[in-house]
Amino acid sequence: MTGKICHIIVAAGSGSRFGAAMPKQFCLMAGRPVLMETIERMRRFGGESAGILLVVSADMEAEWLRMCAAHGFESPATVHGGASRWESVSHALSHPLAQEAEVITVHDGARPLLTRELLQRVTAVSAHGNIPVIEVTDSLRRIGEDGGSEAVDRSRYRAVQTPQAFRGELLRQAYALPFSPEFTDDASVMEAAGFTDLQLTEGDPRNIKITRPGDIDIAELYLSSMQ
Repeated sequence: MTGKICHIIVAAGSGSRFGAAMPKQFCLMAGRPVLMETIERMRRFGGESAGILLVVSADMEAEWLRMCAAHGFESPATVHGGASRWESVSHALSHPLAQEAEVITVHDGARPLLTRELLQRVTAVSAHGNIPVIEVTDSLRRIGEDGGSEAVDRSRYRAVQTPQAFRGELLRQAYALPFSPEFTDDASVMEAAGFTDLQLTEGDPRNIKITRPGDIDIAELYLSSMQ
């Protein structure tokens, strides 16, 4: 994909399910914070001329910069996050790097195993955007309003990953919408704005999101076999 690219890495969440003293993206993986591996891989694979914006909470910014100094790591430009993921991305989109970008990707800071191949597939943006997905391997059940459940055909579903990539102009327009609880990712914001030509592309099963403590052990195993 030609044109200016901006990669937004969202790392402002509290990570409450992780159960650690600090958000999961700042916990150690292979001797340094998870977020550093995420950023380093985006720098390696995201294009030499691409810009990177890191969204962190105002409360964690000083601690993040302290971590960077301790590990000799240079932080990308930072933007303060908001009360929700939607608000955090919205803040990032107002930054000059995102305002000027023709293509924008949005990636979870707690997904540290990005590969060159995945990023290349995603940034081959379709008319409106490109979403990486993987097949669902577990059985699924739909919960009814009465508390009951029923089996559903898992072949009709896909698990969504990041980074997701979009035409910059369209993503900025979509985020002009008011917040809705239904906005679980950037693709859902785009669809609500009427930009529904979103292509599904092959994700990567190794591209896991660190959610629970055991996930770091799994990520370290993957990392040991990846370049």
